[in-house]
Amino acid sequence: MAELITIDDPDDPRLSDYTGLTDVELRRRREPAEGLFIAEGEKVIRRARQSGYEMRSMLLSAKWVDVMRDVIDEVPAPVYAVAPELAERVTGYHVHRGALASMQRKPLPAAGDLLTAARRVVIMESVNDHTNIGAIFRSAAALGMDAVLLSPDCADPLYRRSVKVSMGAVFSVPYARLDARPKSLETVREAGFRLLALTPDAKATSIDEAAPHRLERVALMLGAEGDGLSTRALMAADAWVRIPMAHGVDSLNVGAAAAVAFYAVATGRPES
Repeated sequence: MAELITIDDPDDPRLSDYTGLTDVELRRRREPAEGLFIAEGEKVIRRARQSGYEMRSMLLSAKWVDVMRDVIDEVPAPVYAVAPELAERVTGYHVHRGALASMQRKPLPAAGDLLTAARRVVIMESVNDHTNIGAIFRSAAALGMDAVLLSPDCADPLYRRSVKVSMGAVFSVPYARLDARPKSLETVREAGFRLLALTPDAKATSIDEAAPHRLERVALMLGAEGDGLSTRALMAADAWVRIPMAHGVDSLNVGAAAAVAFYAVATGRPES
């Protein structure tokens, strides 16, 4: 059973995991280096625990103690009860959901290990917006993608904003980091995947005509908002595919485009 500790000093060192949560650069450096991430809100905290992440501590406003009582009774980690005003001073923002937990990261698997059992894979290149990362993971979980592979410069899926936007779906879809070598994409192909680059380029084949849902193994490549996939990534692809647009719209936000494309590559779709 966790120990419930009331704290009234924002400089208490026991709250160090939660300091400066709005300072993106600080958290980008700190969290992976210290092996932690922050789960925000009751549902996300519960999903993190159900996915096997170990809790380091929990930070609750008083009214959330009863809501989270079963978790408090189950975990050995300390639980800090604080006033909402103190939580805001520590974190840098008003904690609307009233519950935060510092969780221990797990070691990432090797990309090759994820490819062994997968059939539908997402490859993200330079997607560095945390909201987009979270939205893409949520769609990947909902639409049956088996794994996500991230280029070295992609944003952290376990950053608080990514986790929150995904509603905890980042815990459901296994992911790994690719290395920076061009050979990394060749490794995916050698595992039996057809590499499809999603691009609005007019030379690309309509994703419906490409019929990726009929392919045995598909790796769908997504680029950053605005810039899209790099020339190197496009040249490494087996085919370019695009989502047909209407009313003069040239493209979708990468999060929205991902959801459409994931449905297009999903197996078990009804044939038209």
